[in-house]
Amino acid sequence: MLIDSHCHLDFEALSADIDGVLERAAAAGVTGMVTISTRVENFSTYTALAERYPNVWCSVGTHPHNADQELHIETDDLVRLSAHPRCIAIGEAGLDYFYDNAPREAQATGLRRHIGAARMTGLPLVIHSRAADGDMASILEEESRAGTFPFVLHCFTAGRELADCALALGGYISFSGIVTFRNAQEIQEVAKIVPADRYIVETDAPYLAPIPHRGQSNEPSFVRHTAEKVAELRGISLEQLGRETTANFARLFSKSGIS
Repeated sequence: MLIDSHCHLDFEALSADIDGVLERAAAAGVTGMVTISTRVENFSTYTALAERYPNVWCSVGTHPHNADQELHIETDDLVRLSAHPRCIAIGEAGLDYFYDNAPREAQATGLRRHIGAARMTGLPLVIHSRAADGDMASILEEESRAGTFPFVLHCFTAGRELADCALALGGYISFSGIVTFRNAQEIQEVAKIVPADRYIVETDAPYLAPIPHRGQSNEPSFVRHTAEKVAELRGISLEQLGRETTANFARLFSKSGIS
């Protein structure tokens, strides 16, 4: 049993064939998935998907690319919306200095508001971090001193230093199809050493399709390829990885009701 902890079912590449996407996921042994929010203004779209399909959950949050467009969204707004029964996470929020599509100050402000919502609700914060390791570590450490909160570094693309920081603060690490890429040695090394109770897998579909589908539109069924690669790196069977990542998902995303 595998769970795709991070995908975007509302994006046209998936929504145009949503029933087919879910059928192929089930055939690949993917029993659940979380469709992740990138704009709070689209929250009703995410909840509609989660209400329609019993194996789909959603989150609420603002992607760092859109941070300056949703600065009117306060922590209390995130907390209120997250009470929806099918919403099991806060985010994705974070820092993206690779594209810098939003001012860095707006990204940091948004991230801190989302951290506050995760702290208040106990729901996990789904963190996007790209080319911002130092600032991300600093914010996580500072905010954790103010009060702990559950979180996962989604689509992990950093090195050992940020991984160690996140793990020390009680966070989880999620591996995407990037871990299958030939030039992803640093990420692969992290995949080998993350404790068995602190990692999960994802697609980030429709982006970042794993080998052997690289260059194609990604979808939840492809999480199996990522899982196979991580299992290989860790020297365990796919079945064991499925048990471990499902247990970890159930613990982190406890509102899902998975046991």
